[in-house]
Amino acid sequence: MKTLAEFVKDRRKEVNLTQEEFSERAGVALTVVRKIEQGKTNLNMEKVNLVLRMFGHELAPVNSKSLAE
Repeated sequence: MKTLAEFVKDRRKEVNLTQEEFSERAGVALTVVRKIEQGKTNLNMEKVNLVLRMFGHELAPVNSKSLAE
């Protein structure tokens, strides 16, 4: 299973965009893309979802009880 950082970096490279180009298209600051790709853990979920929507994905809270079932 890929980490968020690996997923975003790999997908961004697949579409041949620099971090700067990608951040502009996603509507987020360049620092947001850099932090995601560096694997930082203190991220704003809204900003992460703006990035993930570029690939048709989204993060959402998950109930840990439902994972155990």
